[in-house]
Amino acid sequence: MSDDSRVRFSRRFFLQQASLAGATAVAAPASGLVSAVANAEPSNPVFVPEGAQEFSLKINGKSYALKLEPRVTLLDCLRETVSLTGTKKGCDHGQCGACTVHVNGQRINSCLSLAIMHQGDEITTIEGLGTPDKLHPMQSSFVKHDSYQCGYCTPGQIMSAVALLKEPCGKTDGEVRECMSGNICRCGAYKNILAAIQDVRGNYREAEA
Repeated sequence: MSDDSRVRFSRRFFLQQASLAGATAVAAPASGLVSAVANAEPSNPVFVPEGAQEFSLKINGKSYALKLEPRVTLLDCLRETVSLTGTKKGCDHGQCGACTVHVNGQRINSCLSLAIMHQGDEITTIEGLGTPDKLHPMQSSFVKHDSYQCGYCTPGQIMSAVALLKEPCGKTDGEVRECMSGNICRCGAYKNILAAIQDVRGNYREAEA
């Protein structure tokens, strides 16, 4: 065998052995990982904290069996446990109105109320107000008057506006503004929000909108 042949053979042999060694090094840990995963005990995806209590809530006409700590707010229950995320978390201090829902027909800030307090109550969120195919008149009016910009505060604005229809609120724009003062719109769409509410109430004057 010539020297040139020995060089080619040696290089080929080296590359083959190096590739084999590399493949073995990768396969061994992977095999061990698969074995470890296969033999691992299944984890419990649901964490129930110590002190949690069982209770039920009726939300949008549907009953939910829950097990939560007494300190969990209605807002956190709606968003994190029941997955009704239409109700928004804004200030979490009852100052912005983004978390407004209805309890027995009355509007409340869900961030200031404990979930466990509402057993037996009728809770309505923005998801229970209308459907994409059949909007509530207030929802339709908000669309008509372009009463939102970023949209984050809109669910709370609409829930308060619907509740206002049953409240002893005066007819003037100033009185409506006062009744809606608990709902903040950081985008500044107040004029359009007012127009939407007054339109549903029958007090809308286009010249002033």
